[in-house]
Amino acid sequence: MIRILLFLAVVFALGLGFAWLADRPGEMVVTFGGYQYQVSLMVAAVAVVAVVAAVMIVWWLIKALWNSPYTISRYFRVRRRDRGYQALSTGMIAAGAGDGALARKKTKEAAKLIRSDQEPLIHLLDAQASLLEGDHEGAREKFETMLDDPEMRLLGLRGLYLEAERLGDRNAARHYAGRAAVMAPQLAWAAESTLEELTGRGDWDGALKLVEAQKSTRQIERDAANRRRAVLLTAKAQALIDSDPDAARTAAVEANRLRPDFAPAAVVAATLLFRQNDVRKGSKILEAAWKAEPHPEIAELYTHARPGDAALDRLSRAKKLQEMKKNHAESSLAVARAALDAQDFATARREAEAAIRMDRREGAYLLLADIEEAETGDQGKVRQLLAKAVRAPRDPAWVADGFVSERWAPVSPVTGKLDAFEWRAPMERLGQLIDGHEEMDAVVPAIAGPARPATEKMAEVIDHPAVSAGKTSTPIEREAERRIGEEQVTAVTAAGFAAVPANAEAVEPAEELARLPDDPGVDPDDEAEKSPRRFRLF
Repeated sequence: MIRILLFLAVVFALGLGFAWLADRPGEMVVTFGGYQYQVSLMVAAVAVVAVVAAVMIVWWLIKALWNSPYTISRYFRVRRRDRGYQALSTGMIAAGAGDGALARKKTKEAAKLIRSDQEPLIHLLDAQASLLEGDHEGAREKFETMLDDPEMRLLGLRGLYLEAERLGDRNAARHYAGRAAVMAPQLAWAAESTLEELTGRGDWDGALKLVEAQKSTRQIERDAANRRRAVLLTAKAQALIDSDPDAARTAAVEANRLRPDFAPAAVVAATLLFRQNDVRKGSKILEAAWKAEPHPEIAELYTHARPGDAALDRLSRAKKLQEMKKNHAESSLAVARAALDAQDFATARREAEAAIRMDRREGAYLLLADIEEAETGDQGKVRQLLAKAVRAPRDPAWVADGFVSERWAPVSPVTGKLDAFEWRAPMERLGQLIDGHEEMDAVVPAIAGPARPATEKMAEVIDHPAVSAGKTSTPIEREAERRIGEEQVTAVTAAGFAAVPANAEAVEPAEELARLPDDPGVDPDDEAEKSPRRFRLF
């Protein structure tokens, strides 16, 4: 565009110049070789411009002829390079599609047309072709040769890392990832693997530095970085809680500042503050965490903040927590536990039942069973509550990769992933649990007997005693019925069991189960709620 504008400017200037000469007529006289030449000024100007243009054209022709060998060679070189890049592009597409044969063919073609030191992608295509052909040893050798090239070093480390992961050699994989993380902290795969290695051996300071590098390179968001730093600082505080309480307190308080709603950080920070007799600050930390999300560990530590407190004092602190988070199951359970310790059974029972109404789960029924045993000692009701606890959903726990733990841990013991533990209910038991208070509308399906071959003679069907009322069966007929029943299994339904003739003979059981003296039997409330017209399993 600039050249076009310059060309137009030159043409415009020439036009103005010729117009100016045309308005001012004159003559130019030239004496050369004894001859005198006289021409008009316009003709002289045109001649000068024509001579200059001719000289430029001649110079351009001479220069083109002089540079023609180089121009021709460059043309063929560019054409050869274009063919090489076309082969390289086709090979990369073939490698991505999984066509190993075409990828290997295009690799050889590209290597002939392009020098490998000029285009590093040829090495990558060669390694990918080896992987598609199943030559993993050759691919590893090619990745190792890439480590000598500064441009290809990260690519070689990535390839060696993936091969180590494929072979299951986690130590080698983390070694390659660590080298890559030192060179380029912004690489997610290298940083994550290195972070797992550092946390696996308990190097919390090194892990914190790596998280800071990830944050500075904007590899992770600010909230995610704060979450990771809070987890690492909490883990560091737990590791130093006995050896260096001051450093542990500093790390725990910093973790709580980053994430006030993170229960493990709040618990560790409050524990260290309580040990240093700073009950007021530790209680504030627990109260803030409780308001964000109630947790049983927070309630336990808060109620036992002062070891010398009486049971009634602990009950008062539990009620204070309940005021901060009303209508929550954890609040009611905290008050119920404290009331049980204080022998206030009425309050304990009321709060436990309220917790069951808000969140029916195993721990609430177990607590109610403890209250029943401590107050009345009625073993029948205790076992009834324990049976309900077995059928109730499980209590929340720290779960990571299917592993359930009573205590929080910074990394998963299964995969080594950082911040893998979540506070949630573990996976439910297999099968559908049937509650004693729920009605079961499903009808038991009939069990169809096996079909008899057509060649066999069908036996006569003997009427059921409930259908043929008043008909008395003789011992011979009963023996015949028994034999027919062995040959053919008829459909059995709930109605057949329910119908019992008046003249049926009573059969004594082979062994009668003795009723335990403290067996509560059937709950009268449950018996009243049962419908006699529906079939129930329990």
